[in-house]
Amino acid sequence: MTTRKPQFVYVTYIQTTPEKVWAALQEPEMTKQYWGMHKNVSDWKVGSSWTHQDYETGEVHLEGKVLEAEPPKKLVVSWGSPAGGPPSKVTFLIEPFMNAVRLTVMHDELAEDGKMLESISQGWPAILSSLKSLLETGQPLAMTTRRWAGR
Repeated sequence: MTTRKPQFVYVTYIQTTPEKVWAALQEPEMTKQYWGMHKNVSDWKVGSSWTHQDYETGEVHLEGKVLEAEPPKKLVVSWGSPAGGPPSKVTFLIEPFMNAVRLTVMHDELAEDGKMLESISQGWPAILSSLKSLLETGQPLAMTTRRWAGR
């Protein structure tokens, strides 16, 4: 009998296009606005590395590999700390839905100690709400425009 590792799933609907969501997940000038002064850096090709870096200092806070990339529909990355430990996996599904976009973020293969699940359960809703606000209104949530520890 196998045990299931914890996972986190978040779904939001955004009044935009799949192409704009895809770009917002990757473009440093966009991520800096809604992801706590961080940028995601990669060429976004399968097998390539990606890093989540402080926008100003370049310090790497997360890293991984691009596991799948189907622009503008699906992006799957491994997600880990530069300090080590087993990586988890994040899947972004971007689907047209009734003249909007349904963005589903699945973060799974989490360590069973619950620390990452606790962290992302606070982080993902705020970051994705700010992404939605940015794409729909041109303004992210103010709390995500500065370095942020999720509290």
